[in-house]
Amino acid sequence: MPAHFAKIILITQRFWSTIFFKLAVNSFRMNIEELREYALSLDSAMESFPFGNETLVFKVNNKIFLLASLSSEILQFNVKCDPIYAEELREKYSSIMPGYHMNKKHWNTIIVDGTLSVSQLKEFIKNSYLLILKKK
Repeated sequence: MPAHFAKIILITQRFWSTIFFKLAVNSFRMNIEELREYALSLDSAMESFPFGNETLVFKVNNKIFLLASLSSEILQFNVKCDPIYAEELREKYSSIMPGYHMNKKHWNTIIVDGTLSVSQLKEFIKNSYLLILKKK
């Protein structure tokens, strides 16, 4: 095989492997529209901007269960969590840390960088919602 054909094949393989990698990573990412759609699908969930235009807040029974930053380059959000489970998650995942501007014992900040699946992200949101719903 001539050298220029081998070079073309190599470039084509690199191109497609890059495309497939990006598709795989993006399948694990949630964007703000998907987050909003999911949060509002939860019964009686409401959205508001009580802290200004940069933080989208979701409430149930007039209590916050989810806050999402609209100013971050990478989507991140805060969810309420059982304190023991919150610690376990922080130890297990580098994209989960103590809640930014929140009670760090009860809240986690989740960085949506592709390390967690969309189903995991939805699970964290749903768990937060259920914790707040129980408090009635």
